[in-house]
Amino acid sequence: MQPIRFSAKPRQPRRVRRSSLAITGGVVSLSLLATACGGGGEIKSLPSINGAGASFPAAAYQRWAGDYATETGNQVNYQSVGSGAGVRQFLAGSVDFGATDEELSDEDFNSGAAGERGAVQIPMLGGTIPVAYNNPDCPDLQLTQAQVADIFLGKITNWSDLGCPAAEITVAHRSDGSGTTFAFTNSLACFSEEWKDKVGVGKAVNWPVGVGGKGNEGVAGVIGNTPGAIGYVNQAYVRGNIKAAALQNKDGNFVMASGESGAAALNQVVLDERLGGEDCNPAGAESFPIVAFTWILGYKSGQGAEKAEAVRTFLTWALQDGPQATAAELGYVPITGDLRKRALAEIEKIKE
Repeated sequence: MQPIRFSAKPRQPRRVRRSSLAITGGVVSLSLLATACGGGGEIKSLPSINGAGASFPAAAYQRWAGDYATETGNQVNYQSVGSGAGVRQFLAGSVDFGATDEELSDEDFNSGAAGERGAVQIPMLGGTIPVAYNNPDCPDLQLTQAQVADIFLGKITNWSDLGCPAAEITVAHRSDGSGTTFAFTNSLACFSEEWKDKVGVGKAVNWPVGVGGKGNEGVAGVIGNTPGAIGYVNQAYVRGNIKAAALQNKDGNFVMASGESGAAALNQVVLDERLGGEDCNPAGAESFPIVAFTWILGYKSGQGAEKAEAVRTFLTWALQDGPQATAAELGYVPITGDLRKRALAEIEKIKE
C-alpha cells in the first residue's frame, strides 16, 4: 500500500451554504447541516454527542465544537482525558465516540462495545510532537536523536551538556496513559537501543526520571512553570515561554516542528485497511522525526438512528476545508486528498 500524500499548506476555507454540503472525489454526497423548510432553510436539530480521549488533538476538537455549535446549534462535548482513558470509555460504551493517538489493536477491535457493535477509526488530523523546553538562556536548541533519548533516560542532567549555560534540567512527561506518549516513546526506541531495552514503548512507561503532568495540558503546565524544564507535547501547546528544539531527523538534518515538516513526515506513513499506521523515524530531508495521526473512534451500530446521524454529521463537517484549516492554524497537519476520501467513507459506516 502506498503512503498517503499530504499537502503541507491547507486550502483556504470556503464559505459553505448551511442547506447542504457536498463531498468531492466521488466518495459521498449528503445533506449535512440543514433541511428545507417551506421557502427557506432550517438547521436540523440533532442530539448532543459526547466524546473523550486524546489530549493531543484537544485544542482542535474543542475549537471545532464551538464553531460547530455556532454554525448549526448542535452540541459536541469533548473531554481531554488521554488516549488510554478514551479507549477504555469507548470499549465500555460510555461515550458516543472515543479518541486516541495510538491505533486500536486487533484485540481492541474485538473487545467490549467495539466487538459487539463494530468499530471504525477515522484519522482526523496529523501532528508533530516536539521536544519543548523553558530556558530563555538557550534560544536555539538543537538536539540529536541520541541526545533526546539520553535526556529522558536521565543521562543528560545539565543544560551545559547541551551547549547552554549551566543549569539543572527538569524532565517533564505524561503521568496518564497517552497516545502522545506511545508515539514519543516509539520514536525514542528507534533513536536509542538503550531506551528500547530499558524502557520500551507504550501509552504509559516507567520513566527513569522526571515530573509527570496529566494530558498535554499538564505537561505544558509543568514546562511553562518550571525554568529549566524540558518535555514533549503536541505542537499546539508550544507557546508563550515554551519553545521547541530543532530535532535531528533520519536524514541527519535539524528541523523544527511545523505544518510543512509534519506533512513531509506523515507522507511516509503507510496506513492499513483500518486506516491505522505509524512510522517511528520517517525518512526525508524535510521530515520532522516525531509525528502521529490522531483518530476518532465510532460505533458501526447500537446507538440509534439520530445519535448515529449526529456523529456522522459532526465528523463529516470536521473533515471539510474550513475546520481543517482552523486546525492547521493551531499547529496540526490537515487531512487531505485520498486519505480524506477514505476517512469520509469510514464515517459512512456509522449506522444506527
